[in-house]
Amino acid sequence: MQDADLAPPTNSLLRRILVSALLATLIGLLSGSASALFLTALDWVTALRWAHPGLVYGMPLAGILTLYVYQRFGAQSDRGNALILEKIHLPGGGVPRRMAPLILASTLISHLCGASVGREGTAVQMGGSLASAVAHALRLAPSRLPHLLIAGIAGGFGSVFGTPLAGAMFAIEVPTRGRLQVAAAFPALIASFVGDATCRAWGVAHTAYPLLESGHSLPPTSLSLLAKIGLAAVLFGLAGAAFVKLHHATQRSLQKHVALSWLRPCIGAGIILLLSHLLGNRDYLGLSVASPNPASVTLQTTFCAGGATPWSWLWKLLLTALSLGSGFKGGEVTPLFFIGAALGNTLATLLNAPLPLLAALGFLAVFCGSAHTPIAGALLGIELFGTDGALFFLIACLVSHWSCGSTPLYSTQRRAEDTPHQAGR
Repeated sequence: MQDADLAPPTNSLLRRILVSALLATLIGLLSGSASALFLTALDWVTALRWAHPGLVYGMPLAGILTLYVYQRFGAQSDRGNALILEKIHLPGGGVPRRMAPLILASTLISHLCGASVGREGTAVQMGGSLASAVAHALRLAPSRLPHLLIAGIAGGFGSVFGTPLAGAMFAIEVPTRGRLQVAAAFPALIASFVGDATCRAWGVAHTAYPLLESGHSLPPTSLSLLAKIGLAAVLFGLAGAAFVKLHHATQRSLQKHVALSWLRPCIGAGIILLLSHLLGNRDYLGLSVASPNPASVTLQTTFCAGGATPWSWLWKLLLTALSLGSGFKGGEVTPLFFIGAALGNTLATLLNAPLPLLAALGFLAVFCGSAHTPIAGALLGIELFGTDGALFFLIACLVSHWSCGSTPLYSTQRRAEDTPHQAGR
């Protein structure tokens, strides 16, 4: 065979690689910029709520406003992450471009009034919506959309948490449980790294967590320690399953028993405010990552002795399930981080295990068990907490993924056995 005969297919392959890289770079730039805008605005509305505590009493009104806007203008945008995953499997008409501004505004409104929601859902939905907009603007074939949506997920997740490796892995792992979208790994990696770099270039700083270093937070590996980690990971998975089931049950129950749709967020907000009043604090409202009150329980204090109560994880679980189940917008991941880290704080005492290690493992394992993304969870641990605990991260995430059961956090996440191999093209 002549060398000239190889030129056309080689040139075609290089052209496809270059086009894929350019598209992923564009999606990363857009996703990273959107995350930077969102995180900056989120800090502002959170500080505003801290300065004006009475804003939390506007939570019912915020829920009604969110419901009205999505019913009036949202089209399918209300389905959020589930819609993006569905379009990865069945591209169809793509993701509505209006999803990005709607989820941005509604999440900020939720946080302004103290709803217990996260931020990853917002970044992922903005990334997916922007990726779909790129496909529409360039008039790309529908067959190109799944990889672009995966790149959008990667760019959003990687940039909002400052974890590009975990962002890329989450994007190729979450659509189908038990099967990686390997063919989309290249654009996902580019979009995630570019998104993270873009967000940082805008001057946005990410939350820092304590590194787990040998000789300080980590004892020598032993059968005893591995057994404690395994037991804790089973409990982390069960906590993740409890959250998923309660979240979905709240949503179904309100839809079934409350005919007036505008009344549903009012009921959810009322219960949230009542529980906070009975607890005597507002530690579990909003993001719960930090607080101006040094006595508050926050995600950062859960890594310290006395930084959480024995039931902090349960209160956050309840308030987040109520918030999301009654219609407030945001995400699940950061609350799952809190639930896991607070549960790890409690288990460290019960199991006589290193507290920072158990908090870090809970942080990762409740999230990845709920989302069924154990590899992304382990990579997230390496990026946030350092490489020394990599083995422990992987064990905890795999065991939690197993013990969490089959109920998906995202309703359109598929199982590998139910998905044709070409879905991962």
